[in-house]
Amino acid sequence: MRFIDAEVVADRSRMSLRARVARLRAKGWVIGQCAVAAGVAWWLAKDVFDHTLPFFAPIAAVVSLGMSYGQRQRRVAEVTIGVALGVLLGDAMTHLIGSGGVQIAVIVACGMSIALLLDAAQLIVIQAAVQGIVVAALAPAPGDAFLRWTDALIGGGVALVAATVVPRAPLRKPRDQAAVVVRTIAGLLRSSADRIGDGDVEAALAVLRDARSTDALIRELRAASEEGISVVQSSPFRRRHGEHQRQLAELVEPLDVALRNTRVVVRRVAVAVYRREPVPASYAALMRDLADLSDRVAEELVAGRMAVAVVDDLISLGRATATVEHSADLSAEVILAQVRSIIADLLALCGMDPLEATDVIPLR
Repeated sequence: MRFIDAEVVADRSRMSLRARVARLRAKGWVIGQCAVAAGVAWWLAKDVFDHTLPFFAPIAAVVSLGMSYGQRQRRVAEVTIGVALGVLLGDAMTHLIGSGGVQIAVIVACGMSIALLLDAAQLIVIQAAVQGIVVAALAPAPGDAFLRWTDALIGGGVALVAATVVPRAPLRKPRDQAAVVVRTIAGLLRSSADRIGDGDVEAALAVLRDARSTDALIRELRAASEEGISVVQSSPFRRRHGEHQRQLAELVEPLDVALRNTRVVVRRVAVAVYRREPVPASYAALMRDLADLSDRVAEELVAGRMAVAVVDDLISLGRATATVEHSADLSAEVILAQVRSIIADLLALCGMDPLEATDVIPLR
């Protein structure tokens, strides 16, 4: 029987709880926005337009806003049209043929067919069917027939206004996540340099395991970048940040390549330590220097600047890689070659053309 360490389980539980709390904190603004929009939509429909039970207004507001910032205006329009079409059709069909299983089937078929004939998006088609079902299942209060579709328009209008109000957090997230990736590269380089010095096989393998778990960082960076671009496109109040967000989006690919090259370094260090292959101390020194420069790049990103201030030092380090001693061992030569590649990747990250970044590092 396999026993599970209680301490390991507790650590995993704490990590899971922290991740869930972080996810909730990250979506806190969107949740609050949906809640306020739902309340405002209900108030407008009930107290201003004097609708008796305007539950479609908050439904349309919440469904329209959703949980992401991507293409919000388009989603608001599609959901509002779909809900309004479904509610109107449901009211009309229920008034004419009553309600029941057969009637619901007819309403769904008609709603989806009309939406498709209008060349509507999939979201409109689905909402037309779903809201038609809801209307057919819930008879209107006396005097409210053919009014409920206007609740969807009210909710959609509130959602459209709310969609233009976006916090700065999604705009900061791409640069913060980019800094996390760069600091991860620095940490892996520094730890691998230490393993070259002490020859600790278990520690080297632990660093390798850490390196292999970094794919999620790039996925998070890519998602943050896409969200930032969506915010700029959807909110007129954030348009002035468009150029900076596009610059951050262009960092994804060089960071992805730099992280991949770092994983190669970590793997070759682990192999060299395991096989007791000698790696020159100067190579470890280069890795530590590169780690320090990576930390400086991360600091510039967090400060909201492209890391042009680090370019000269990166170029100097690239040139220094051509002056270190040669090694006859494959692992050592791979390590040096990948360090040179990471320097070029970081130069591209700082805004230099990738080919130019490669050219400034002299051939050996």
